[in-house]
Amino acid sequence: MNGRTRILNLLEGRAVDRLPLMPITMMFAADQIGVPYGEYATDHRLLARGQIETSRRFDFDYVSAISDPCREAADLGAAIECYPDQPPAIVESEALLSDPRHLARLDCPDPTSGPRMADRIAAIALLRHEIGDEKLVEGWIEGPCAEAANLRGINTLMLDFVDEPDFVRDLCAFCVDLGLRFARAQVAAGADLIGIGDAAASLVGPAIYEEFVFPAERRLVDGIHAMGARTRLHICGRTRRLLPLLADLGVDILDLDWMVPIEEARAACGPEQVLLGNIDPVGVLRNAGPEDVRDGIRRCHAAAGRRYVVAAGCEIVRDTPLRNLREMVEYARGHGCDAEPTPSPPRAH
Repeated sequence: MNGRTRILNLLEGRAVDRLPLMPITMMFAADQIGVPYGEYATDHRLLARGQIETSRRFDFDYVSAISDPCREAADLGAAIECYPDQPPAIVESEALLSDPRHLARLDCPDPTSGPRMADRIAAIALLRHEIGDEKLVEGWIEGPCAEAANLRGINTLMLDFVDEPDFVRDLCAFCVDLGLRFARAQVAAGADLIGIGDAAASLVGPAIYEEFVFPAERRLVDGIHAMGARTRLHICGRTRRLLPLLADLGVDILDLDWMVPIEEARAACGPEQVLLGNIDPVGVLRNAGPEDVRDGIRRCHAAAGRRYVVAAGCEIVRDTPLRNLREMVEYARGHGCDAEPTPSPPRAH
């Protein structure tokens, strides 16, 4: 069974031979092929090479076009700071929508014509061409809260939820339209699944999330499903209080950062929701030893049950020890979704 089949079978409730493995690799993948991250994030050929070589080297089940949160905003004209060996970043002090009235004059660009969105689309096409059906191909877009923060400024947006609620609704609607255009182009290029990064949503409480963010995310998820693609929602940070709402979004894969109790996510989402991640990417995967990595994954697997995908709670840190990453890989290889987690052997003292 290859990686693509393994993931799709799990999502469709069919039998799989082992736990799927879908860790996020960005700077780690760039380092694997020896290129500065600034070049990796802006050249689809390097991104595709890094993803393919990293995925094959560590037996991951997918490749991804995730790179940075600035692609859509850059093509809209937002100020972006670029670095030689770090991800591009939004310049918040020069927010594109520092004046909310400018939203009315903002048009959704054609994703195939804007240089940064077109580069990701080209990466998807190249990944599909090179990898075939061997592994699942994941596209990526910014979620409505994250994109709104990119355009307005994260601190200003947090105030807008109270001071300018109608503007926030209009801005989120614009961000959903933009996301759906970008997702459609990636699906047409060969993406099986669209990842939605909405880290800013972790900064709001349940009431604001339910009123503003949830309806926008739900429309985005439904729209991607209508294209025939799967969805993965990745919200970095503390989403514990949002779990009852996240359970109703209808995403195919729900990412969980390490500070969210995975047993609470399973209770909130029910037995059929596919859960992913939850290992601390720094405190455990980077800084601890192989036995701690195995123990952490085993606990996640035990709490999540058969509908679980092995990954860290967020990106694999670029200097993660290879022995630790291989420990995570070996756990996935050695466990079927319906198998009970293997107890950890007693440790020597």
